[in-house]
Amino acid sequence: MEDHLSCAVCHNLFQDPVLIDCDHSFCRSCITQYWESPGTAACPICRRETSSKILRPNRTLAGIVESFAKRETSQQECSRHKETLTLFCQTDKQPLCVLCQHSKNHRGHELLVLEEAVQEFKEELKTSLKPILDKKEECAAVRSDYEKTLKHIQDQGEMAEKQIKAEFETLHQFLCDQERIALEDLKLERERNCLEMKGKIEDATEVISSLSDTIQDIEERLKEEDSIKFLTKFPETQKRAKRPVPELLKVYPLINVGKHVGSLQYRVWKKMLTVINAAPVILDPNTASPYLLLSDDLRTVRYTGKQRDLPNNPQRFDFCVNVLGSEGFTSGIHSWEVDVGNKTNWDIGIAKDSIIRKGQISLSPDNGYWTVMLRNGTEYSACTQTVKCLELSVHPRKIRIYLDYEGGKVSFHDVDNLTHIYTFNGTLTGKLYPFFSPSNDSDGKNSDPLVICYRRVTIQED
Repeated sequence: MEDHLSCAVCHNLFQDPVLIDCDHSFCRSCITQYWESPGTAACPICRRETSSKILRPNRTLAGIVESFAKRETSQQECSRHKETLTLFCQTDKQPLCVLCQHSKNHRGHELLVLEEAVQEFKEELKTSLKPILDKKEECAAVRSDYEKTLKHIQDQGEMAEKQIKAEFETLHQFLCDQERIALEDLKLERERNCLEMKGKIEDATEVISSLSDTIQDIEERLKEEDSIKFLTKFPETQKRAKRPVPELLKVYPLINVGKHVGSLQYRVWKKMLTVINAAPVILDPNTASPYLLLSDDLRTVRYTGKQRDLPNNPQRFDFCVNVLGSEGFTSGIHSWEVDVGNKTNWDIGIAKDSIIRKGQISLSPDNGYWTVMLRNGTEYSACTQTVKCLELSVHPRKIRIYLDYEGGKVSFHDVDNLTHIYTFNGTLTGKLYPFFSPSNDSDGKNSDPLVICYRRVTIQED
């Protein structure tokens, strides 16, 4: 109310309010002085030029201002003793006059000077404001993460859709039904994941909006110069300041691209009982370090040296340039081949689902890794608890990885000359994933990718 009853020039309650041509009201002295300045013959609010400087008294507004001023003055006095309110009762949480403190209603109560009470409660509100501001900043960061994840999901969906269409173009017309089914599955997952992230963003926005309202309310209270008005509204403001804020969980419902794109031709052609080329392992882009680039068919990984802007979801490696296969194994016998070509550095093998994926990583079975590696073009090693050097007479260009889950074996073989490289033995537990690292290219000789080899598979009718 006070804002509406204040002059736009002096920002105080209207004194002798008058109307000008555009029907805006000002204090008579304020508008007169304003128009005395050279080149100012317009309204201070709407900037409309006035044809005349006739000032019409606004008696209705003057009456409202007078009533408001009397009401404000009465709020400074004790309703019982008509004395000025100068004390505050801590026990009853209400302002008092000097006569009230001697009444039996407040006998033995803890009293404060009104100004001291205002200062104390303002300090309390300032203390409450800091964690709320921090929480708002935290929520804003989470929302930004949500928005980035949503954008990434949409990009993933678009990329996967293009890949699906590209692969279907190589098939015959009678495969259209299978293409439609695959696209619908992708669309459903994308819409479901996008809807979930939009819901999370809306939740974060609501929390931030609520925190903003609380912050604004507290800041307005802290600016309050009227002690009585401040104390009257303090309990409600304090209660609102201490209201618990719901936690925003960081979630990353990324699209399972491997499920939609991986070995798509194999899955479709299997239904046609024919012969296809299929990769036994497909890379999972949701685990790939931001410094890696995967091919569209998810069979090739290379080191780029440039960090891409990707969601830092829990499944993703960040510092180390690693990536996992999209399918994990908890039983059975499995094998796949990796073309390492002329690379000078690489790491390949098996990794547990429970491995640490953030920061520096040490490759060993105790840490959930069964891998072999190459360094400097000639130094082959098995990543045991203490690294074991391997003496190889021939530099393998293509390596087969063999997993016997129940047998507790992870073996590596040179595909071209059918020689054994190394075997890990022990008990295997949990879900195990193919592991790949093309390593960095610090020497300028390791730019080639790691490539998962196709396998020729003949599908027989059941």
